[in-house]
Amino acid sequence: MNTAVIVFPGINRETDMAMALESVTGKKPHMVWHTETSLPNVDLVVVPGGFSYGDYLRCGAIAARSPIMNDVRAKAAKGLKVLGVCNGFQIITEAGLLPGVLVRNADLKFVCRDVRLRVENNTTFFTNKMAKGAVVSCPVAHGEGNYICDAETLKRLEGENRVVFRYVEGTNPNGASNDIAGIMNDEGNVIGMMPHPENMIENLHGRTDCKPLFESLLAA
Repeated sequence: MNTAVIVFPGINRETDMAMALESVTGKKPHMVWHTETSLPNVDLVVVPGGFSYGDYLRCGAIAARSPIMNDVRAKAAKGLKVLGVCNGFQIITEAGLLPGVLVRNADLKFVCRDVRLRVENNTTFFTNKMAKGAVVSCPVAHGEGNYICDAETLKRLEGENRVVFRYVEGTNPNGASNDIAGIMNDEGNVIGMMPHPENMIENLHGRTDCKPLFESLLAA
């Protein structure tokens, strides 16, 4: 399995994500700088977390218009699997790969802590090794993770089983609609989520709750 991690100015979780991918695939991911115009031949591309372009304008808005994102959009339209985490979720949403938008946390404060995350859909390329309804511990670190969309889009996401992850047990850190922590596109090949599963897969992290998510990539 070949993977790629997109790197933008200000991104700071690319190494965490690369190590997580290598731990399950046995291969180092391709690290793709944002000015590149084409992706290597890979099975999965990940847009990691951080603060691309210092979060100017809107989080992810500038990165979404980087040269490499044209090829990400084109290949996603042909079925390439895309995963966006935290700032990556913001970027791929701004790029039009997912509906809705991520705005300021409801309390207008940056939040960094563990949350309880429930797997709502275990048939995706990132959750197939998990049980539906499984609850895991997962860290968050963001100031703009409040997922919102119009009422019709929200109805479709819920009705079409496109909510992949949801905050549970009162741990919603940002006020996101319906406690949404992660969603996917119509075709199921693009997933975006705010929590950082790459930081909860090793014993040194304190827990390994999210390792099955990465193991799901191989199974897919």
